[in-house]
Amino acid sequence: MKILVINAGSSSLKFQLFDMDNEKVIAKGNCEKIGLEGSFVGYKTTGDKKEKFVKLPDHKAAVKAVFDILTDKQEGVIKDLSEIDAVGHRFVQGGWLFDRSMLFDDDVVEKLNQLTDLSPVHAHANMAGYLGCHELMPNTPQAVVFDTTFHATMPAKAYMYGIKYEDYEKYHVRKYGFHGTSHRYVLGEAAKLLGKDPKDVNIITVHLGNGSSITAIKNGQSVDTTMGLTPLEGLIMGTRSGDLDPTVVSYLGEKKGMNASEMVNYLNKQCGILGVSGVSSDMRELNAAIEQGNKRARLALDMLIYRVKKFIGSYMAVLGRVDAIVFTGGIGENQEDLREGALEGMENYGIKIDVEKNNHLPRGSVEEISTKDSKVRVFRIPTDEELLIARDTKALISK
Repeated sequence: MKILVINAGSSSLKFQLFDMDNEKVIAKGNCEKIGLEGSFVGYKTTGDKKEKFVKLPDHKAAVKAVFDILTDKQEGVIKDLSEIDAVGHRFVQGGWLFDRSMLFDDDVVEKLNQLTDLSPVHAHANMAGYLGCHELMPNTPQAVVFDTTFHATMPAKAYMYGIKYEDYEKYHVRKYGFHGTSHRYVLGEAAKLLGKDPKDVNIITVHLGNGSSITAIKNGQSVDTTMGLTPLEGLIMGTRSGDLDPTVVSYLGEKKGMNASEMVNYLNKQCGILGVSGVSSDMRELNAAIEQGNKRARLALDMLIYRVKKFIGSYMAVLGRVDAIVFTGGIGENQEDLREGALEGMENYGIKIDVEKNNHLPRGSVEEISTKDSKVRVFRIPTDEELLIARDTKALISK
């Protein structure tokens, strides 16, 4: 069984084609600068990774470019599109209407259109990816897998904000959480390492990348997470501010002459690690600046480490018993000093890491970095959101 996974962003579209008989990736790539000058597709099929400059005026053109690569006579991996059994799509926001992955039909599309206000940029891009596939292969089943549904198990005391209840009921303003596919994937992998059923596991999953979130998982279910109504809440991130006093929005808006919409854009795209450091949102460039003695770059990293530590501590209190802490995502997997700093001084909570091992992890491997006498085990587990989407899609079409 072959399943194509599509992850459409505002000006990009990532894809992976899986052979689900062995869960191997047989082709992958990404379309960049959709709707912009200089658009191209980077891909890997039968040989080394290649780039091809292709005019991509919209997501439909990007989908067609993907299909052309997959079926190319020289470099393709399938003869025609009929070999693709299903397509799985990542959607950021499932809102209050979806608590599980679904197969697309007219009712699902109608409900998805009701959620556009919650995530306008992502929603339009995600839908464009689906529509592009549906138009070019209308008889192939397509599934939608949401970033939010893993967090649908959060209790009201965790997802509610301290606003008028009538506003929650009318406008659906609440914490939804994101990165659910990543948190759910590493939960499954951690349960295997612990030798337990996921339903018996209490863990804290730390997904750190350009966007970052931490989730408290009790008995295999999300009970709290750091992102909120949108991915802006929680940790300081690449370009997102994370938590702040809401008054900052109006105060800074008046000082900078920005309206509410402009301020939200500012907090999402100009703040965070980039805004504090003045260097970059890329951790590699930030680390290089730190090595050169850049104090603002050091401050930005220290702020991230501090907030990760703070949320881990608070979620330990929420869970009571913690079996493991899992670091994942591009930064969580590769930034050893962040992992060490976030857990430093937590021996009284039963957390001890092997510093030497933590500092010399082979890239891309699953590793335990806690000591043998640590009551809480600590893992570095690379995430694989696309594989989880493919698994959900396979399960849906197999029913």
